[in-house]
Amino acid sequence: MDIFDSCHQINDYLNSRDDINARNELIKLLDYHEQEGIEYDQIVNSLIRQTGLYPYLNPETSSWSDRLVYEAFKVDIGLDRPVTLHRDQSFLLKRLLDGKNIAVSAPTSFGKSFVIDAYISIKKPKNVAIIVPTIALTDETRRRIHQKFSNEYKIITTTEVELADKNILIFPQERAISYVDKISSLDILIIDEFYKASEKFDKERSSSLIRAMIKLGDIAEQKYFLAPNITSLNENPFTRDVEFIKLDFNTVFLEKHELFHEIGKDDNKKTEALLQIVGSNQKKTLIYAGTHSNVTAVSELITSELPVVVTELRKDFARWLIKNYTRNWNLIGLIGRGFGIHDGKLHRSLTQIQVKLFGEEDGLRGIISTSSIIEGVNTSAENVVIWRNRKGVYKLDDFTYKNIIGRGGRMFKHFIGKIYVLETPPDDTETQLDLGFPEGVLGDVDEQAFERELTPDQVATIIAYKDEMASLLGVESYSDIGATSVFQSSDSKLLIKIASDIRDNIGSWRGLAYLNSDDPEQWDRMLFKVLSLNPGGWETRHTTFVNFVKILSRNWTKNFPELLSTLGDHDIGIDAFFNFERSATYKLAALLNDVNTIQKRIIPEANIDISSFIYKVSHAFLPAVVYQLEEYGLPRMITKKIHQSGLLDFEAEDQDLHQVIDNLNTIGIELILGKVENLDPFDVYILKYFFNGISLNR
Repeated sequence: MDIFDSCHQINDYLNSRDDINARNELIKLLDYHEQEGIEYDQIVNSLIRQTGLYPYLNPETSSWSDRLVYEAFKVDIGLDRPVTLHRDQSFLLKRLLDGKNIAVSAPTSFGKSFVIDAYISIKKPKNVAIIVPTIALTDETRRRIHQKFSNEYKIITTTEVELADKNILIFPQERAISYVDKISSLDILIIDEFYKASEKFDKERSSSLIRAMIKLGDIAEQKYFLAPNITSLNENPFTRDVEFIKLDFNTVFLEKHELFHEIGKDDNKKTEALLQIVGSNQKKTLIYAGTHSNVTAVSELITSELPVVVTELRKDFARWLIKNYTRNWNLIGLIGRGFGIHDGKLHRSLTQIQVKLFGEEDGLRGIISTSSIIEGVNTSAENVVIWRNRKGVYKLDDFTYKNIIGRGGRMFKHFIGKIYVLETPPDDTETQLDLGFPEGVLGDVDEQAFERELTPDQVATIIAYKDEMASLLGVESYSDIGATSVFQSSDSKLLIKIASDIRDNIGSWRGLAYLNSDDPEQWDRMLFKVLSLNPGGWETRHTTFVNFVKILSRNWTKNFPELLSTLGDHDIGIDAFFNFERSATYKLAALLNDVNTIQKRIIPEANIDISSFIYKVSHAFLPAVVYQLEEYGLPRMITKKIHQSGLLDFEAEDQDLHQVIDNLNTIGIELILGKVENLDPFDVYILKYFFNGISLNR
């Protein structure tokens, strides 16, 4: 590369106001400097300033005027030193500090978290709510916020925790709804990936995000919504007071290799291309496989074709998986080749551990994923491979495609992200985000407050729902429920079905009390009855799922290999275990909660309350704090070892997550490593990672 010619071309782009091409060419030039070990001279620094990429400036070799800009754009983001924002980050921060409500679309590499952290550090709000799409992103956000603000704020991620004087709430939308009645005001409501409020992008969970936007939006003084790759935003009631800003400011360059032209529909050529990409270098690589079955197929391909490359860390991880899960798992062989899996179904701590290992030089060099990698964690790689142009059963849309390839490259780490496209990508299209009222959320909407935005049919649906629920539950009971957020389902038709069934079959529903029995054999009839209210979506026969729930009740007293051995009699393997546990803790617990709420209104004389059973199901029959600590990256197996050592009693009922974390910090990792028996090397690795995320020492 001729540096002078490149600078000349960049300058020409700047003179013609072509900022995007100017930045792209500059990023390529900076990559060349890094590869060749060349320091930036004053001309390169000047071009960095002119393109707005201020963080890339080298103050040691800049002119005084460029150095002045570097210093002028420094802000406090809660660390022990300020950081320099790029031009568009600074623009957004100023709008927020001016009190504006903003919905912004910006590239994945934009650096949106810096803006949030700078706002908190400068504005010092009392109550902040950050809504994220997944539990994995909840913990990643918590770790970042904890490192910077735990000395000033109580950081809340579970609904059982009470408020302090200053709070930062970090929730997925379903938990946010459950917390609405505990908080009266927010200084700012931040919604990450807010495009998921559209049914087009998340049919299953858009209703719950809309509910959160309505309920939390009502008590928020300011709103900040973030999404990638949105071209425009329709007029809608949820962003009527919000300014939409589209920013195309990229901080990395995506170098595309469209191999699908040569591959066509030849699976052998596609296989050869993938093996050449992952076999020829050790660069960090994300492989988008599209579906769970394709994750399995790619895993088997890599395991069968690539040689085992042992590092001590990989070996420790593989041994840990064999000991704590099962030897008969394709993930074991994959780890030996330096690859992991991200599919949204594994235990939360397992996913976090693999993402952590992906960042280690001697850890994982690749991750095979479904779309969970773009909505579950903020990670990136030098290489991104599009193996399959599907998202579940549907073809990959342009919005999701851009979001996936946006994982290529990372500021200060990989100037250039290499994108390898092995199947024909979707056509390049603009994406308008259309937000409205999903049918499922209508029962939770005040038709008078939104009369301008609702259609006559929607108003009629809301009134009919409220009239029917009032007739089923009684006007006073329904009025009490309507004033709170007790229902976990966003499906008004399902709620009516539950109420109707209980009213018409009062005698049979009195058997709910059997779920409070300590004997799982007493649960069968009522579990079948509850499952039949929402018969689809359990991913197996009801008999299999009921048997799973009964065996899961031993989750704390038995280890995982013992549970898996028992489940084998019902043809439930490890992958099904992860699936079913997730369905139990979310879907079944939510359904049971709504059944319990409604039956207490319709048959109050029965005096039945299954809240304790729901609590157990929602925590996978583990002690609540053990289940919650998994979200913080501490697997149940290690927590159990600490419990058995006597250092902490995780079964004690009079404790919440924050008290346990305080106790763990008081005990300290050194005492745990010294007192807890049978810790293997990877247990120690995990414990160090966990304590790094809860430590009060900044």
